[in-house]
Amino acid sequence: MLMMETKNLQLKQPKYQKIAADIASKIVEGKYLIGEKIYARSSLASQYGVSSETARRAIAVLQDLEIVEATKGSGVVIKSYEKAAEFIKQFLDVQSIHQIQLEMLESIDRQKRELDKLKETTERLINRTDRFQSVNPFVPFQLEIKEESPYISQSIGEINFWHHTMATIVGIRRGKELILSPGPYTTIESKDIIYFIGNDECLERVQKFLFPN
Repeated sequence: MLMMETKNLQLKQPKYQKIAADIASKIVEGKYLIGEKIYARSSLASQYGVSSETARRAIAVLQDLEIVEATKGSGVVIKSYEKAAEFIKQFLDVQSIHQIQLEMLESIDRQKRELDKLKETTERLINRTDRFQSVNPFVPFQLEIKEESPYISQSIGEINFWHHTMATIVGIRRGKELILSPGPYTTIESKDIIYFIGNDECLERVQKFLFPN
């Protein structure tokens, strides 16, 4: 378990998630109607100023949630208002939770700079109190991705991370960026620091899975 420094750390969510949420919002607002055909992936990439791969991932998220239906050569067709509304509610809830968590971490860092003794007491409490894990399950475990891992540049969904470890990745720190709630299409890169939650045995399972040799 750990305390994470938040100075100079930027809050970031994958672009494809933001694009997916924006399209779902337009469905909820009635700008797109059920059965209406919207942009092809190439047009979507141009509209949002992203790569075609990012646009593909955004559509893949919406298709996985049965909000749209995408067929090769036929563009993207709006499929469900209800599921779009549900996705937006969950997206906004997560955004709000992330902001609260970031403010909590910044407050802890501020207190650590002012009172060294408070830092020691807080770290001891985190390490010894199981209850803290259920109250603040954001970053109970961390692991740095080494180059020898066989899963470099593969996505979380591709490697079936949860299936093999029973742990859930809740954040990835990449340089000075913090990617919160990375989706299944987010890749794992060398020198990334992953933050994950799970039971007491999940740290060992994750280590064995990511570094089998």
